[in-house]
Amino acid sequence: MNRMVLASGARLAAWALAGILLVAGGQGIAQSGNPFAPIAFVNDRAITAYELEQRKTVLRLFRAPGNLDDVALEQLIDDRLRQDATVATGISLAPEEIREGMAEFAGRTNMDLDTFLSALAAQGVSEETLRDFVKAGLGWRKVVQARFAPRAQVTDAEVDRALALTGRSGGAVVQLAEIMLPARNGAEQQSSEALAQELRGSINSTADFAAAARRYSVAPSKDNGGRTGRSTPLSELPPALRSQILTLAPGDVSEPISGGTVIALFQLLSLSETGFKEAETVSIDYAEYLIPGGQGEAARKEAGRVLAKVDSCDDLYGINLKQAPERLARHTRPVQEIPQSVAVELAKLDEGEVSTLLTRGDNMLFLMLCSRAPALGEEAPNRDAIRRSLFSKRVAAYGDGYLAQLRADAIIRYP
Repeated sequence: MNRMVLASGARLAAWALAGILLVAGGQGIAQSGNPFAPIAFVNDRAITAYELEQRKTVLRLFRAPGNLDDVALEQLIDDRLRQDATVATGISLAPEEIREGMAEFAGRTNMDLDTFLSALAAQGVSEETLRDFVKAGLGWRKVVQARFAPRAQVTDAEVDRALALTGRSGGAVVQLAEIMLPARNGAEQQSSEALAQELRGSINSTADFAAAARRYSVAPSKDNGGRTGRSTPLSELPPALRSQILTLAPGDVSEPISGGTVIALFQLLSLSETGFKEAETVSIDYAEYLIPGGQGEAARKEAGRVLAKVDSCDDLYGINLKQAPERLARHTRPVQEIPQSVAVELAKLDEGEVSTLLTRGDNMLFLMLCSRAPALGEEAPNRDAIRRSLFSKRVAAYGDGYLAQLRADAIIRYP
């Protein structure tokens, strides 16, 4: 499918490894030179060769991807920033808190703490190593809670969004091709409306449509002859398009659909019954993040930078941490209540995917699909559990944004 698809599995895997067993072995420590010589300074706090080799050993044990020297050093730099933030916030941890944290950590390996410490000692890892690691994690958790808990509160409306009910309908799905023409101002709109009518009257085959898409469309799908690639349930299409699709035969082209900053033509490639009842989406959860600069080069670069840092809509809260609050909006709406141009783009996306085709005013609209509400069974999920989950994800997203801010402000040097 010609769309911006998140590809951050490697990044997630690397960070997951950082939180599993930082304490897993010291056999990789350099045998020559001074293992405690500094290899980097973060705000004048040293990172030693010993620490780097230890982290590399952990990553190697868990088969982490990438250059282990680079990955290990980046993680250690972030550790220093977390520790500094804990001190700056005035947070301290009681010995019993740290001990409980160590026991909790050991429990993840199905060991009690004494057994776990003995296993670490057999690998050359001291109890102090585990203690320091756990202390850093607990401190950072308190920093993030103290700074962002008030901003991360989850409203009843947001819980309702997660519980949005769905109905049932037949399982008709369509394959479409598209041509998106620019309509960012009056002149473009007039020109594109005329071109859309001309194309609709002259296209007689899928080959004609594909050629026109490659020549005129501004959507990423133009490189694929306008084919969106996704089999889309009819229930996910905006009403104006859905009503047209039901009257078309394969190969027919829709009337131009105008909305926002594009004018769209669609060609029906196929319509089929799935043979079973599917959940009908009555509510779509999506996020809109405004990037100044319209469709200019600077805005496209910024969109790429944001895309590289987000895995879900919750991550956008961290991205927008120091920006004007109105740049980020999140909505849950029935398909028929979503603006037509936005609904068209959302219909092409899977969860976590992004479209940057649209503009709003002088801004690029970074549009991300969060979820389509699934059909619920007779027992609704627990509202409190959903609220806790949403809160935790939001706090974590704010924390990621704060860590990025700390890194940007830090003085990092290498001897």
